[in-house]
Amino acid sequence: MTTTWWQVRISCRPEDADVVAASLVAALGQAVEEPETGELRSAVTDEAEAHRVVAALAAHHAGCRGEVVALDAVDWSVRWRDGIVPHRFGRLLLTPSWIAPPNDPEAIVVTLDPESAFGSGEHGSTRAALALLERHLAPGDRVLDFGSGSGILAIAAARLGAATAIGIEVDDESNPIAEANAARNAVTDRVTFLLGDADELGVLAGPAEVICSNILRTVNTLLLPTIGRALAPGGIVIFAGMEEPEEVLFRPVLERAGWTIVDEVRDAGWWGVAARRAA
Repeated sequence: MTTTWWQVRISCRPEDADVVAASLVAALGQAVEEPETGELRSAVTDEAEAHRVVAALAAHHAGCRGEVVALDAVDWSVRWRDGIVPHRFGRLLLTPSWIAPPNDPEAIVVTLDPESAFGSGEHGSTRAALALLERHLAPGDRVLDFGSGSGILAIAAARLGAATAIGIEVDDESNPIAEANAARNAVTDRVTFLLGDADELGVLAGPAEVICSNILRTVNTLLLPTIGRALAPGGIVIFAGMEEPEEVLFRPVLERAGWTIVDEVRDAGWWGVAARRAA
């Protein structure tokens, strides 16, 4: 099915970027990119809704302005397969369903079809999160995945031995895809996907020994208090969804909030970290 998407482009004061980004996520239920500080991007299939959101943000945030731009129509029924190939992350082997995995008896295989949901293993932020998850998850851990998209991290966690994995996603089109992927990997008994705001559901779904938050720097910053309350004592958090230049912005935020970075991965310009609360 060919769908026309409308991009919402917002410019705001740099000091307001986190709050405006959160408002944009809440309004559209889609991920938000920040190519430059104070420049926010999201997209939606409803043009009228896009214009309404731009007007509302301009009215409620001083110095905020925006525009709506039509994007090229995309046939997601076939386009989402473009360029997807198997990937290896330590013991973890991620492969699409239409490609037979390499013959490796020691590999832990995850078969995934992202369709229109975010999370295929072709994005550097997802690969960084998967690499950190493979390194730090222990068998029997409980896992929360904020912004679960295709279900890739929650499913990988279950395949790696997690006792339970709960994904939380605001996009109502993603969870059916994630549930189909969980069934494909025979982990439906341990993986659950919830529709809603991670800030509201995260603590209720916890505690967890591992929390994955592969979203955006601005949203990761806003979710820090919730993540702290949802994390089990001694647990670890994997933050991703941030480009390498954002390290200088997010690292001090973590440190001021009492977190210590214990591991990090850089992949194709993206930066992911594993952090624990300072003792």
